[in-house]
Amino acid sequence: MEYNLLKPWETLDPWQKEYLESEGNNFLLTGRQSGKSTAMSIKAGELAANKPNQDILIVAFTEKQAYELFLKVLNYLEARYGHLICLGREKPTKHEIRLKNGSILRCHACGQTGSGLRGYSLTKLFVDEAAPMSKEIFTSLMPALSVTRGTIDVSSTPRGKEGFFYECSLRDDFKKFYVSAEDCPRHDKKFLEQQKRTMSNLEYAQEYLAVFLDELRRIFPDELIKKTCILSRRDFMSGRDYFMGVDVARMGEDLSTFQILRKINDDNIEQVESLSTSKQLITQTADKVIELNRVYDFLKIGVDDGGAGAGVFDNLIKEESTRRKTIALNNATKPLDRDGKKSKRVLKEDMYLNLLAYMERGKLKLLNDDDLILSLKSMQFEYQKREGLETRFRIFGSYSHHVEGLIRACWLIAQSKRLNIWIKSI
Repeated sequence: MEYNLLKPWETLDPWQKEYLESEGNNFLLTGRQSGKSTAMSIKAGELAANKPNQDILIVAFTEKQAYELFLKVLNYLEARYGHLICLGREKPTKHEIRLKNGSILRCHACGQTGSGLRGYSLTKLFVDEAAPMSKEIFTSLMPALSVTRGTIDVSSTPRGKEGFFYECSLRDDFKKFYVSAEDCPRHDKKFLEQQKRTMSNLEYAQEYLAVFLDELRRIFPDELIKKTCILSRRDFMSGRDYFMGVDVARMGEDLSTFQILRKINDDNIEQVESLSTSKQLITQTADKVIELNRVYDFLKIGVDDGGAGAGVFDNLIKEESTRRKTIALNNATKPLDRDGKKSKRVLKEDMYLNLLAYMERGKLKLLNDDDLILSLKSMQFEYQKREGLETRFRIFGSYSHHVEGLIRACWLIAQSKRLNIWIKSI
């Protein structure tokens, strides 16, 4: 069958058709890219268009996630029910769509607590990527459905046996839909086989087979994240000890991140900025680092120089303003300075445990930033038992970009006394 990804409603999978006809509360546990967001967007559009005076809210952890689903709803309505969409002063915005039959669709990010969503009265609530959301968020959201006797649809790929999303899988008042990526006809079978070879059995089972697993655990618990991610962005202050960690987008990915920390003293470190860029050339990412260095005059810049990052690292050590500051930090033996005289095997796991120690000891305070928090929530670990070899401790995450930059900035601070830092370039 030919699939038109721009008009997915023309070639729905059997489970999607069943879900669209299902009323009440629904629980969707799916592998990556298996059609859950498409199905939810069509259902939201159909509900709003065919039942007057609906009050529908679409939420996700970050604004970007919520808006991606919301945009799919708008595209569907424009294609099928364009005559119902209000125009003029009531034309669609990034957060609201009004229809001529009185229905309203809204989208919001819920963040850590969902406190900004209190006060709504809803007929339908759609929650996408629900696995990392805390129970506190749903405590804020559920009363909105009470007066109207509204219902909720929650969807996500799994992330361990914990949290409200997992609890929904055990409840009798939700109709359950379980969808493996291997059953999705749009997935390239060769791609899935390649993923099996590069991922552990547990990671593949979680991400693509949509299986809740006891063996996978989160590195950063919710309470630790809440205690640590408390800062607001402040005005820039010159003359400070700034460090930056950079995670460069890999092949097939589009997000590079830049995490900036300020060391006050050995027991006090604060994050001042968390930035990201998308779909940038290697030279553009290097230029971004150089631009930020002009502002912050970093003591050290840690770059993941694996893959596309190698090109960024090469550009930075050729640039006079950054070549004495740029440190290669990946999972292999690499030179730590421009002369290649110092080398050390830096394991990613060591950098993650260093970040965790800073957070647990209260030495590090981070920004209250939804993308950063989601990245922290996404990180998991497992112990891989290999026959005849030692058990391997492995860390991974589906939204790791921000934390990957953060661990490098923290590592440079922890190692600063041993790295012979040049305080200022001459």
